Amino acid sequence: MSGEHFLGDETPRAAGPTRVLLADDHTLVRAGVRRILEGHDDFQVVGEVADGDAALRALEQSEVDVLVLDLSMSGRDGFGVLREARRRWPKLRVIVLTMHTNSEYIARAVREGAYGYLLKDSAVQDLVSAIRAVTAGQEYFSPPVQQELARMLREPSGPPRGVELLTDREREVLKMVAAGLATKEIAGRLFISTRTVETHRANLMRKLDLHSVAKLTQFAIREGLVEGH
Repeated sequence: MSGEHFLGDETPRAAGPTRVLLADDHTLVRAGVRRILEGHDDFQVVGEVADGDAALRALEQSEVDVLVLDLSMSGRDGFGVLREARRRWPKLRVIVLTMHTNSEYIARAVREGAYGYLLKDSAVQDLVSAIRAVTAGQEYFSPPVQQELARMLREPSGPPRGVELLTDREREVLKMVAAGLATKEIAGRLFISTRTVETHRANLMRKLDLHSVAKLTQFAIREGLVEGH
C-alpha cells in the first residue's frame, strides 16, 4: 500500500528508545514529523502508514510504544483506530495530531483513549514534549486544546449535537455522500443494500436537520470529514 512502511520488532521493549508509529495520509506531514523525531536519540520511528487499517496492521507486526495518529484518514478513521487500539493494546499511548480544534473532536478523542491531542501547526513545538509526557504516564494537550477543554468544563454540557449524534455507520455514509458517491456506489463499498443507504441518508437529514445532499456536504466539509478540506 502506498505510504505504508513499518519495521519488525528489533528493540527489546524494556530498553532502548521510545518506538513511534506515524499514521497520517499526508506524506509531507509524516516526513516532517519523522524529521522532528529523528533529531532526538530517545525516539525511534519504527514505521509510517497512510490509513487506519494499515495502522492496525503495523501495530500487529511491530512493538510500538506511541502512536501519532491523524483523525481524518481514508478508510477507517482515527476514531476507529483509537477504539480498536485501546481494546487490543491497552499499554499503547496514542497522541492525536490533527488540524481539528472543535470540542466534539477533542471530547470524542479523549473518550476513545487519546493521551495527547496536538494541533499540526504546533507539532514542532509540542510533539517531543508530548511523547515524553505520555510515555511517563501523563497526558499532553496543545495550549489551544487546553483552552477548549477548560471551556467545555466551565460550560454546562448540553445534549449531543452535530457529529456526536451520528453512529459510526452514519458517519461513513455521510463521508461518502459528501464525496459525491451515488447510492449504489455507497451500497457496494459498505456491502449493504441501496435501501439501507437511503435509510441512513434519511436519518442523517433528520438528526442534523439538513434536508439536501448539498447541505450534508457543506456540513461534512465544515466538520473535516471530507478528504482535502
